Amino acid sequence: MIEKKIIVVGDRVLIQPDESRSKTAHGLYLPQGVHEKEKVQAGFVVKVGPGYPLADPANLSDEPWGEQQSEPRYIPLQVEEGDYAIFMRKAAIEVEIDDQKYVIVPQSAILLVIREELIPPPIDDEETESD
Repeated sequence: MIEKKIIVVGDRVLIQPDESRSKTAHGLYLPQGVHEKEKVQAGFVVKVGPGYPLADPANLSDEPWGEQQSEPRYIPLQVEEGDYAIFMRKAAIEVEIDDQKYVIVPQSAILLVIREELIPPPIDDEETESD
């Protein structure tokens, strides 16, 4: 069996649209297709590209087809896998992988990222003073 590996290129982000938003705050179920027409959508970040490529001055020459001396370098993206992203629908490209709907969005189309981070418990000052 062959295993698929998804590689996102450049500043692109693979997002799984949030299907749980199909119900309004009042409990009404929206018909299929309503969310596709909204200007702003949300979903969970599944994969992230390497970032914005940087030009390497050492590789600039009169023969660009020649052998590269170093690996490409990138400015990393702000978005991370597992983030909840709100993005502009107009910039999204819809794809289907293994019967699952995804959208590919450039980082510039992402408006907001919600990231759950683990916050360490506060250190009790009384315990440190008694030592």
